Amino acid sequence: MNDIDAPLVLIVDDDEAMRSSMAFLFSSVGLEAKVHASAAELLAELPPDESVRPGVLVLDVRMPEMSGLELQRRLVNSQFPLPIIFVTGHGDVPIAVETLKVGAFDFIEKPFKEQYLLDSVAAAIQLSRTNLALYAQRRSVEEKLSRLGRREVEVMNGVLAGKPNKVIAHELDLSIKSIEVYRASVMSKMQASSLVELARLVDALAYSNTR
Repeated sequence: MNDIDAPLVLIVDDDEAMRSSMAFLFSSVGLEAKVHASAAELLAELPPDESVRPGVLVLDVRMPEMSGLELQRRLVNSQFPLPIIFVTGHGDVPIAVETLKVGAFDFIEKPFKEQYLLDSVAAAIQLSRTNLALYAQRRSVEEKLSRLGRREVEVMNGVLAGKPNKVIAHELDLSIKSIEVYRASVMSKMQASSLVELARLVDALAYSNTR
């Protein structure tokens, strides 16, 4: 397995003993773990999206300066692709519900059963692989779309709406020949061999942006 495919467990907890304990637990089953004492420390060391490895973020709730819930919201807003598991000694029902509503994968109270945490982390890592594949697909489609000019986008939208060339030409005040040229250019830049494939690419982008 390449290093970029090897899963990584990110741990954020202001309790040094807990950080060390969890890192040792994960290493005992062959998982690499990287520890952080604060949310700010994690944010300062996060790699670019395209360099994120499969994995999971194991996060405490109550920490100085920025709480775990605040960090979760910031990461979700920035479309951070890794699942988040909260492991906390300060759990209560309202906090648990809030973290899950924001999108947490799991909420585990200390003291916890080690095997339960390991099982939850394993499941989250599997989800992260799916998430990262979707993000890679989205970036690829976005990059292709960025190559299109304004007219090409207008023609593509008309084509995807099922409109004949003559209708698109009338709406855009262009000749049918121009529509055919733009249409061919769209297919080339999007690297789509058919209208079905073009629709699939655009639909995949829309779907991944809703996740």
